[in-house]
This record gives sequence, structure tokens and C-alpha cells, in this order.
Amino acid sequence: MKLTFRQRLFLYVALLFIIVTVGIALFENSRERQFKTEALTEQLEIYTDVIQSQLTLNNDFQISQVENVQNVMPPELRITILDLSGNVLFDNAVENVERLENHIGREEVIDARTTTTNTGSHIRLSESTDIKYLYFAKKYSGNYVRVALPYDIEVRQFIKADNLFLYFLIIIGGVSLFLIHRITHQFGSSIKRLHNFAMQPSDTSINFTDDEIGVIGNKILENYKQIEAHKKNLTLEKQKLLQHIQISEEGICFVSSSGKVEYHNGLFIQYLNQLTDEPKSEAYEVLIDPTFEQLHDFIVHGEDNYFDTQINKHGKIFSLRAIIFEDKSFEIILTDISQQEKTQKLKQEITGNIAHELRTPVTSIRAYLETVLDHELPDDKKEYFIRQAYTQTMTLSEMIKDISIISRVEEAPNSFDLEAVDIRHLLSNLKKEKATALAEKNMKMQWDLPEKCIVKGNLSLLNSIFRNLIENSIRYAGENVVINISVYKEDEKFYYFSFYDTGKGIQNETALNRIFERFYRVHEGRTRDTGGSGLGLSIVKNAVLFHKGMITAKNRKNAGLEFIFNLHK
Repeated sequence: MKLTFRQRLFLYVALLFIIVTVGIALFENSRERQFKTEALTEQLEIYTDVIQSQLTLNNDFQISQVENVQNVMPPELRITILDLSGNVLFDNAVENVERLENHIGREEVIDARTTTTNTGSHIRLSESTDIKYLYFAKKYSGNYVRVALPYDIEVRQFIKADNLFLYFLIIIGGVSLFLIHRITHQFGSSIKRLHNFAMQPSDTSINFTDDEIGVIGNKILENYKQIEAHKKNLTLEKQKLLQHIQISEEGICFVSSSGKVEYHNGLFIQYLNQLTDEPKSEAYEVLIDPTFEQLHDFIVHGEDNYFDTQINKHGKIFSLRAIIFEDKSFEIILTDISQQEKTQKLKQEITGNIAHELRTPVTSIRAYLETVLDHELPDDKKEYFIRQAYTQTMTLSEMIKDISIISRVEEAPNSFDLEAVDIRHLLSNLKKEKATALAEKNMKMQWDLPEKCIVKGNLSLLNSIFRNLIENSIRYAGENVVINISVYKEDEKFYYFSFYDTGKGIQNETALNRIFERFYRVHEGRTRDTGGSGLGLSIVKNAVLFHKGMITAKNRKNAGLEFIFNLHK
């Protein structure tokens, strides 16, 4: 079974404490035994001195003198007298000392002979009496005196160390182990909480203790929560970025510093296939296909961190950009700018057309005014030229107004206010406004609309749609023409209108697809004598598109030009 950290910590600390305690106890016991043994040997030395004093009292060795001394000493005390050669002269424990061997090799005798104190002690089993003794011997000038006490219970108890210190150590050890248990339990509890948190970091409900480990745990938990919050925000921002990249109109590819494609959107593959000669399914082809040779050279040798160029291939124009980041990874961006280039070219053409269209009335105005200023003219001629200049000025004003309307519809559609417009009421006003022009060409205007034909739109633009269509018929349809306006269908969202006249129509039907272009004229011979800016039908188309509709033109079977369009209700 695997021990927990707390158990291991408790075991290690307890084991260390027990080793130290046992070592101290053994050392103290040894010291105590040594002290008591020394005290006992000192007592035995006193006995030897007393015995020796009796032996040398009359400078003559007498056994009776030893026996007299023995009577005042412990009865179990064994007394042995040796000469300097180690021969036993007397032993009160043995009747016949002659059978005893020489004692010069006994340990206590050797110590008495060789030490500076002339004393020696030893504990062993006696060969002659078969009793274990504590021997003490002392060397004197003419002999050795050896005394011994049986090493029995009484002597062992005297010599045995005082166990009070050992008991004290045991008590202290028990208390210490209990405290160690409490400390390791608390410490181990904090470690266990840290372990559980490390194994299941999603569980942020863990409560740590108030100790130092708990403080560290709480700090780690706090940092973890912050990291998780930052990670969540980072993931959210990454998802936003990826969603943005996916719906972006640019093909985007991210490449690591090692040349591995890390991410790309679908549009990048689509654009890649439009530029390469063979179909490609992998984004890394951009790094090896010869079409992107300039990009390859920039990645390998580029001194700057930004690259921008254009690729014109297969009738398409693409912008190719690359950005190298600090970690040497880079981003490749492909953008289809074909339409932008086309729009730019169209704008240039429109600018040229506007300049051309403005040049004619401006030149006419200048010529008329120079004629009036530089020549003496009759009043009727002068008035004629001034009126012609005024007419050209009105044409110029209409042209500028129409250009402004088209630009506003295309560039700022939100600037137009919306309201509910009654188409029947609008047509009634236009019929009154154009009554004179209609009468001059003997033209009739009629409509067949629902009782409540209401369109939510801009009044000015809706008015421009029908006014320009009416003016177009007045200018080009001819005389004795009928203008008819009807709603041939309606659904929940749209009214479907038919606007036609019974006039000439357009003979060259290929021109039907271009009549909505700005300044386009079906016949170059048609000059501005018929009036108008050349932008009327372009305004009509843009105004219809503004109202979420579509418009087309066709020649009617029975002669005349018809416009089919729808307007959002």
C-alpha cells in the first residue's frame, strides 16, 4: 500500500525522533552505568586499602589479619591476595589455594600492573567458583590485593542506570509524536488539498488552511482562476478572430516559422486555385507554386517585414500581401481586387464622361456670352443668345443635380428619409407637372393601379423613377403616343410595375442592355437638342435598387418601349 505524503512525513519525523531518543537514552544509560561502576570500584578500592593496611601493619603477612578485616566487610566480598608474580597467597572463597593457577594474566591484574593508577577492574565468571564477579585489583609494593563482589541482582541493581531519565524521555517522546502527528496532519491536509487541486484544477471550491501552505495554495488558486479567466477571454477572442477570418472577403493563411501552415480560411484555397494552373487542395502550395515566386524570395531574403504586390492572371487581379511577425511566423493575405480595379476604371471613365458632357453646355454658354459681349447685335439677336445661354445653364444645372442624386444613392443611401408614398397620388402630380409637354406631342398618360398602392420609400427617389421614365418617353417616343403604367402583379413584399409607351422603341436591341449606363446614348446622332442630362435612366435604375427592386427594358411586340420593375411595399 502506498503511503500518503502525511504518513511518510510522520513516519520519517517519528523515526528520526525515535533514533535520536534511543541514542540519547543509550548514551545516558552508558554514562550512568559508567558513573555507578566507578563509584563501586572506588568502594572496592577502599576495601583493598583497608586489607592492605592490615597486611602491612606488622610488616608480616598473616592470614589471621585478613580474616579479622573480613569480619567487618560485606560477607559476600571475595578477597584474594597475590604476590607480584601472580601466585595466589590467599582466597577466602577457596580452601586450597594451591590448586589455583597463576593469576598474572587476569584482566584486572594486567590493568593494575600496567596503569598508572595501579588499579584494574573486570566482570567475568570465576573458573574456580563458577560465580560471576565484579573484580577489582590493586598493586602495592609487595603484592596485589584483589576483591570481588558477586555480580548478582543486588550488584546489577546498584550498577544499573537510573531509569527515571529514560521514562522522562519516553513521555517526552510520546508527547512529541502526538504533536508531530498533529503538525503532519495539518501539513499533510494542506498538501493533500494542493494535490487534489493539481489533479482536478477545475474544482475551484477547495478551501485551504490558514497556515503557510494554505496561503501558498490560496495564491495558486487565485492565480489559476486569473489564468483560466484570461484563457477563456483569449479563447473567446480567438473564436471571434476565426469567425471574422472565415467571413472575411480576404483569403488568409497563417504559417509558422518552420513553414508549417497553422490555419487558413476557405477563401484562401479558393483564391489559390484561381491563380494556380492546377487545382490545389492544400494551403502550403502557396509556398512552392512558381506563381508566388516573389513571395518566396521575400520570405527567404526579405529585409522588411511587409510585402505587397499584385498578381494578374486568368483575367483576375489579386493583391498579395505578407507580414512577418517577431517570432518569424508570417501571414499571407490574398484579396480579389478585380472588381475594385474595374470600379476604379469605371470611375475614371465616368469622370471622363462627365467632363465631356459638361464641356458641351459650358462651351455653348461661353460662345453665346462672348458673342453678346464682343459684337454689336440687335436686341432680338442679343435676347436670343442670352436665352440660349440660359437654356444651356438649365441643362448644366439638371446634369449636376442628376449626378448628385446618383452619387448620393450609391455612397450614402442611409441619408434618404423613408415614408409611406401613395403611387397614384404621385402619378397624378407628375401628370399635372408634365401636362404642357404631353400636350405639345399629343401624348396621353394613364395608369391602372390598386386602390391603395402604397410604397414605403423615399418620395424624391420614387418621383425620380416615374418622372425620368415619363420624360424619356416624351423625348424619344414620338407623337400621338400613349404612356401606360400598371401593376401587373403583387405579393406580400412587392408591387410589380409595367411602364410602357406606344412609341418607336429601340431598333437596336443590343442597346437595351446599356440604356441604364450613365451618359449612354442609343444613337450618337442624338444630341442634347432633345434635352436631358443623359443620366435619367441611370437614376431610375439606382432608385429602383434603393427600393430593393430590379428593372429591365424590352421592346413591346406591338411597338414601343416597356420597363418592367418592382418596388418593395
